[in-house]
Amino acid sequence: MLDLLPTRSDSAAANMAADFLLLKRYPARERARFRAYGWHRPAFSFGYSQKIAWVRSSLPPDVLAEAAITPELVRRPTGGGLVDHRDDWTYALVLPRGHALEAARALDSYRAVHAALAEALRACGQEAALKERCEKPAEGEAGCSAAAGPGVCFTRPELFDVIEPAGGRKIAGAAQKRTKDGLLFQGSILRAETPCIRDWDTFHGAFVAALSGALGLPAENRPWPEFPEGEAEALTEHYASSEWREAR
Repeated sequence: MLDLLPTRSDSAAANMAADFLLLKRYPARERARFRAYGWHRPAFSFGYSQKIAWVRSSLPPDVLAEAAITPELVRRPTGGGLVDHRDDWTYALVLPRGHALEAARALDSYRAVHAALAEALRACGQEAALKERCEKPAEGEAGCSAAAGPGVCFTRPELFDVIEPAGGRKIAGAAQKRTKDGLLFQGSILRAETPCIRDWDTFHGAFVAALSGALGLPAENRPWPEFPEGEAEALTEHYASSEWREAR
């Protein structure tokens, strides 16, 4: 079963805590779970292995100029690059241990989820495809990979990212984390590159339908789970702490 959880908006730290709890503490551990979510204020997230000094130096110039609204900056539990959440559609998918894609190679799970995403975008009138090939990297650059190294997301597409076919611009990217509890997939769609999507609720339904087919799991609406008392608050404090944010 694919459990569809309510859409919620929260702080950057609380969003990361919720995603991690869905991976580690979900009551129905044998079921996949999916949620879309928003952000209480402008926010940027960055990959688990990225250096905080590099992240700060790579923030867009307009962010540094808008002193009146200081964006939240949070380190994700997954990998990948620096993501601007000021105008995106964000989601998380957790696959339980034993599911075929949970056990698959990272490239295979990345491709499968993004193929479903591209299918949903096309169903809503937005042209979309997967980046199927890597260009030869320039001297001193790393080759493209679904498990992107340090970089700014949406500046260039990586292998199996969702792109706009005509111009090759990146529409959607994601990052993954595998543990003994399953696979956490955190994804982002850039609204500026999806002008044909007028109704995001309709897109949500189309994406769920495509995911359900790709995963071979029927989808079912479920209430937000109850976690052990105080655990969400404690984990939110952890993700908000300077120790976590500046660990590297």
